Amino acid sequence: MHDVARRRRVVFAAVTSAIVLAALVALRAVLLPFVMGSLLAYVLHPLVGSITRIRVGRETVPRWAAVLGLYVTLLAALGTGLLSVTPRVVSEGRSFFVTELPSLRARAEREWMPKVRNAVARVQGAVVAHPPREQGDGPPERTRIDEGALRVVPDEGGGWRVALPPDGLEVERVDDAHWRLRPRRQDAPEGGAYLRELRRLGEGHASDLVRVGRGIVGGVIGAIFTFFMTLMVSAYLLVTEARIFGFFRTLVRPDSRGAFDALLARLDRGLSGVVRGQLIICLVNGSLSAVGFGLAHLKYWPSLAIFATLFSLIPIFGTVLSSVPAVAIALTQGAGTALFVLLWIIGIHQLEANLLNPKIMGDAAKIHPVLVVFSLLAGEHAFGILGALLAVPVMSIAQSLFLHWRQHALAYGDATDSQG
Repeated sequence: MHDVARRRRVVFAAVTSAIVLAALVALRAVLLPFVMGSLLAYVLHPLVGSITRIRVGRETVPRWAAVLGLYVTLLAALGTGLLSVTPRVVSEGRSFFVTELPSLRARAEREWMPKVRNAVARVQGAVVAHPPREQGDGPPERTRIDEGALRVVPDEGGGWRVALPPDGLEVERVDDAHWRLRPRRQDAPEGGAYLRELRRLGEGHASDLVRVGRGIVGGVIGAIFTFFMTLMVSAYLLVTEARIFGFFRTLVRPDSRGAFDALLARLDRGLSGVVRGQLIICLVNGSLSAVGFGLAHLKYWPSLAIFATLFSLIPIFGTVLSSVPAVAIALTQGAGTALFVLLWIIGIHQLEANLLNPKIMGDAAKIHPVLVVFSLLAGEHAFGILGALLAVPVMSIAQSLFLHWRQHALAYGDATDSQG
């Protein structure tokens, strides 16, 4: 009889797991609000627990009131932050793409690329021989001509014909010994001419414009819907937390509920470091980046600090990616500024690796760096940027499940120490 009951439990668990897994795979397109809502509920769980322990007279704060008050506070703080930060970020982003990026490209073509080409030529041992210049064969010795400014083509009568750009030429002084000729830039049309130019560009592309506009509007509406669905799911999970865990405990045999509680404790120990600890580290990294960038008088430093904070959510790769724009913009302000910014970023990452990670995340949350890299690459390959964000928490859950199975199913003893 005992073997029959055990066989039924195994069959029930296998069939139920297969059905749940098939449903998750089939409905994976709508899982995002539930996954993000679960993570948000997990992050807010300690705050809700602290609020429910506050006494008002002889009564404690109800759980639904704690969740409602916390959500109102967070939404108010989020709205205030967006209203105060977004205009500056948008203004700095527009200034960077309209002014800074073309200037950076021109400087790279004028100063950096010739040095790189000369260094490559020296390494390769290339010697470039220039034929002697005859009278009338080209521009003066100290004049640079951009490609496309002048075109000298042979004429049928045996002479040469010089073709000028349709809008004329501009002469720009590069330094004391060099001048540059370039096609004259057309001024942007103004007023009615500008509207006519836009109308001309849109002719024949109305369907493309409508399709792009529909995609943008649909993306914005979808993001807003996902955001509020995430809030709703996390609120339900926080309010009904006791009922949810009670239901799952009823699925476990009474003599195995101790092991089930141990599994939940192990999962919480791992995720508390990976999720909550990483959020704290992101705030510390962003604050220190803002201080360093401000001390260096780095252009666009508020936007770069926000960029560094957000990308710190992705371990290893995020910190590297967030360093590139800061150092690149610092190069436009001088080698000393770039060196200071680079050393400051290295110092932040050394502080994170040697102090913040061990103290905030704790030994129980450690995942081997090889597993972190593997999970990041696999998550990004399968689900893009969202997969990279969720890769390490998923790896933490998988590691905790494996260690629990190793301890209780194989009777190998507690394997907590092997996580580090």
